[in-house]
Amino acid sequence: MLHQPYYDPSKSYEENYKKGPFGAFADKIIYKEKTGPKYDFFGYKVFLPFGIPAGPLLNGKFAKAALDKGFDIVTYKTVRSRKYPSNLWPNVLGVKIKGDLTLNLAEKGLVGTTVYRVPLSITNSFGVPSYDPDFWQKDLKALLGKTKEGQIVIGSFQGTTNSNGDIKKYVEDFVYTALLVKKTGVKILEANLSCPNEGTSHLLCFDVKRTAEIVKAIKNKIGNTPLIIKIAYFSDQKQLKNLIDEVGKSVDGIAAINTIPAKILDEKGGQALPGTNRMKSGVCGAAIKWAGLDMVKRLKKLRRLKKLKFKIIGVGGVANVKDYMDFVKEGADAVMSATGSMWNPYLSQEIKKHFSKSQLTS
Repeated sequence: MLHQPYYDPSKSYEENYKKGPFGAFADKIIYKEKTGPKYDFFGYKVFLPFGIPAGPLLNGKFAKAALDKGFDIVTYKTVRSRKYPSNLWPNVLGVKIKGDLTLNLAEKGLVGTTVYRVPLSITNSFGVPSYDPDFWQKDLKALLGKTKEGQIVIGSFQGTTNSNGDIKKYVEDFVYTALLVKKTGVKILEANLSCPNEGTSHLLCFDVKRTAEIVKAIKNKIGNTPLIIKIAYFSDQKQLKNLIDEVGKSVDGIAAINTIPAKILDEKGGQALPGTNRMKSGVCGAAIKWAGLDMVKRLKKLRRLKKLKFKIIGVGGVANVKDYMDFVKEGADAVMSATGSMWNPYLSQEIKKHFSKSQLTS
């Protein structure tokens, strides 16, 4: 069953930012926990290692609503060192697809639609907008003051490219932004490496050399503060192995996956999303669950073979209790849901109730 989404696709990013969240996220009803927090997440106790990744929680209002609805790990939307505009509306569309979004199908393209049905898959195209640090630092700090026992907030960030292609300044901007986030008092940081950069690959995480440079530079400045890196789906196992060889000892966690980029077409076969460089857009939801599970399985194997300790956060297509359990069985230390949580504000509560019933019958 799909509920009213807390992010309204019919409204612009700016309208959602100022007027949202919507639906049950706006009813101010707080979910009451029945037991104490018992699961470890980077040294902090949470009620359930389940939450919402970077993206849907635009600001402190969205994140606070998520905490109130029982999502114990919430990620404040990726921020930058300076103000950055959103892509043109629309930013979210449903996509017409049956089954999995294979890489071949993604290249052929999917038709975008304003109709949203179960099993739900969508495309989102925002361009990682951000407000000025003076605004988001204050907002994030205020959110941290409202976080209760058994809850944790992750601060997501990324570097911003510069017009002259100066790689040194790009790396410095990543580090600078990480320190801006840490200054708010957030206890866990997440570097978004699954967005475009000036490296040798379309996504930063595929540019292993540059990723390693950035990760090590960040860790050198943030010290013992846990650092998660958010990565995309790696079809090339050798490339994934190289990434783990380079950063596996430096990072504290790896979140996978973000989205799978695909051509998004209108009913006539043209570009569905207006503006330049928007023929392709990230697809998330049920159609990419296979990829999220595959990455968790492969990361767990690499972690074991190389005797590493990073935590694995599974993301992709989690919309119900079974999806959550599937990720846990494959080896995820924590699980997150973006699309699923957006259309079901009670998803975390449903998973918790499942565990409560299991304990009663065991």
